[in-house]
Amino acid sequence: MRKFFRRIRFLLNIRRSIPFLFGFFRSKEVPLGYKLLSGLLVLGYILIPFDLIPDFFLIFGLIDDMAVLAWVLQTIVKWAPASLRDKYQLKD
Repeated sequence: MRKFFRRIRFLLNIRRSIPFLFGFFRSKEVPLGYKLLSGLLVLGYILIPFDLIPDFFLIFGLIDDMAVLAWVLQTIVKWAPASLRDKYQLKD
């Protein structure tokens, strides 16, 4: 559970998560398959408007979106090489 909250905090800290994602997609250490699958997860989340909890339930709809984003980010962090995780001070 502690790891999940660390990922949420990382997600909310845009100054660290955006450079990490750029580093992930530009890294030669990350296999192309992981990059493609990660890109599909991110694009799928953005393009598909389906929510488990609709956004008009203000707080709960946002929590739903944050959980999905945290899961996607956590998956990308797991696939990142150790050197990239160390650079952005992430632990698996």
